[in-house]
Amino acid sequence: MSSTAAAASPAAPANSRSRVILASLVGTTIEFYDFYVYATAAVLVFPHLFFPAGNETTALLNSFAIFGAAMVARPIGAIFFGHLGDKRGRKITLVGALLTMGIATFLIGLLPTYAMVGWLAPGLLVILRLAQGFALGGEWSGAALVATENAPPGKRAIFGTFPQLGAPIGFIIANGLFLIIAALMPSDDPSRPSTAFLEWGWRIPFLFSVVMVIVGLWVRLNLVESTAFEKTVETGKVQKVPLAAAFKLHWRELILGTFYMLATYVLFYLMTTFSLSYGRAAIDAALPGLGYDYRTFVVMMIIGVVFFGIFTLASGPWADRWGRRKTLIVVTLAIILFGLVWTPMLAAGTVGVMAWLILGFTLMGMTFGPMGALLPELFPANVRYTGSGISYNVSSILGAAVAPFVAVALWSYGGGSPFWVGIYLSSMAVLTLIALLLGKETKDVDIDA
Repeated sequence: MSSTAAAASPAAPANSRSRVILASLVGTTIEFYDFYVYATAAVLVFPHLFFPAGNETTALLNSFAIFGAAMVARPIGAIFFGHLGDKRGRKITLVGALLTMGIATFLIGLLPTYAMVGWLAPGLLVILRLAQGFALGGEWSGAALVATENAPPGKRAIFGTFPQLGAPIGFIIANGLFLIIAALMPSDDPSRPSTAFLEWGWRIPFLFSVVMVIVGLWVRLNLVESTAFEKTVETGKVQKVPLAAAFKLHWRELILGTFYMLATYVLFYLMTTFSLSYGRAAIDAALPGLGYDYRTFVVMMIIGVVFFGIFTLASGPWADRWGRRKTLIVVTLAIILFGLVWTPMLAAGTVGVMAWLILGFTLMGMTFGPMGALLPELFPANVRYTGSGISYNVSSILGAAVAPFVAVALWSYGGGSPFWVGIYLSSMAVLTLIALLLGKETKDVDIDA
């Protein structure tokens, strides 16, 4: 008996609802924690430690460029892990993705700095960042499939929000840990971390990831395969090369899925990465910002992310009731409008900035939540891991890979004004809206087919 057939034993017990929720939630929480730890360090630490001293804006752009490099690796990871997931099963693939991410994140915490080894430091950082992106390329689609393929009838969007919920939870854990460390190692300069933080404190969140990975592995090793994958094996529909089948038979869905995610990705990284740079930049700096100290602004962000989590969960019942397409069309229109009001909101003092964070993260939850069901529903079970993963991760190149870099460039072009950054968000949301108008509703598709 082949290993594929063995993985699809019809006698295997079904995953309980609690196991499905925990496995999809814990894994993505860890993966997003690792990604947020890097994103925070890309703003706070890496410009100071991994590049030669000089122009601060150039160092920040270099740091963001490495941050974006991971997005290039994500589609490669989606192809690799998607191939395994569609041929060998979801469980083993998810375990591999989690291990890859965990090891890469832990090793970043051990890296030497530019002062120690010169250009070898950013070189090693690039390699490990690519490994992070490669792992995340296989993580999300697998977690989304575990949730949606095991969901009760009529509740796929609700179950699909649980892997999405890993993003706000991972953000809160990662930034909360950085916040605690920064409080224990206070700095006299609000625009720069303390000497102790830069020397060793920043490494703690990266090293801590190993504990979370152990927990995630324990949960995922107790999973069994979904009925959808078992049925694919039993009926002989497993594709020899899932990637080729996806491009040949489902190219339209791949394109639509990529653009469905575009506004989500741009909003996601503007609110989590660019906002931290803009919020902390001094009002009288060469590239002026809002002038908040690190701790104050991160607390404000965490408050916003709470709304991210609440509306991620809330979006599931809405998408199950009204449909994924209709829900996302309304939310995308709201994102377009949100991008147009950045300047007056951010000019309205702390109340305006807080309202901007809450509104941005609320819209983030409302657009991110339904994606956990929508993208898997675009594809049949035999290419679902590959198809949903490619759409999700190619969109990361078009959106997330360039968003922080473009945002800093537009911020500089505007002389410190966020106006053009907001216009950039609205423009990307228009492309998503067009894709949604061209697409079809997927709420009633047969997930086992």
